[in-house]
Amino acid sequence: MTLDLSGRVAVVTGASRGIGYFIAKELAAAGAHVIAVARTVGGLEELDDAIKADGGHATLVPLDLTDMAGIDRLGGAIHERWGKLDILVANAAILGVISPIGHVEAKTFEKVMTVNVTATWRLIRSVDPLLRLSDAGRAIIMSSNAAHSARAFWAPYAASKAAVEAMMRSWAHETEGLPLRINAADPGATRTAMRAQAMPGEDPETLPHPSEIAKRIVPLASPELKETGLIFQAKHNRFVAYRQPE
Repeated sequence: MTLDLSGRVAVVTGASRGIGYFIAKELAAAGAHVIAVARTVGGLEELDDAIKADGGHATLVPLDLTDMAGIDRLGGAIHERWGKLDILVANAAILGVISPIGHVEAKTFEKVMTVNVTATWRLIRSVDPLLRLSDAGRAIIMSSNAAHSARAFWAPYAASKAAVEAMMRSWAHETEGLPLRINAADPGATRTAMRAQAMPGEDPETLPHPSEIAKRIVPLASPELKETGLIFQAKHNRFVAYRQPE
């Protein structure tokens, strides 16, 4: 079944490269107007060219997500121009370092929490009223299996992803009576720059391309989606949902 997002407005953070780039492309190809948010202007311009070449439309927002006031202004600008938001994809995140927890510098830990957790909360706060104005608001919060495996040396990143999953679940519980659906997506190992940073000895050709993963994630933006408060994991070339114990 072809996904039709015509007339819908979507925000994608971390849209200048990797999974975020291809999610933005897929949303635009399905008919959504994509508000692409990222720090890298060149990457956003490349995305804009690709979307336009496919007949889609985008608005570029160069924004560092450590700029909390900028996140607040983003929500206000969306309200002024469109009066609502239909889709949020909170994708932007940083790895920090792979290191024993006792060796992690305070400034590194704080930056991971600022970008991955605080900025995600600030983004949710900024657009929650707009998503509630949609007839079928959809939020996709990008997570990671690191939140559950808590593997050695990944403490800052793992803690940040556990935190965003908890926020997602609380937000979903708060909005169960609304047409808003909120879920997390764990893409699994993917051929991205972050993965190369974390696993420098790994052959990237053994991993799925982010364009493949994006195609599996974008259906979570469908107006027909019924599930909320779930974590969707990439398994065996498809996404499988599960709910954590209450």
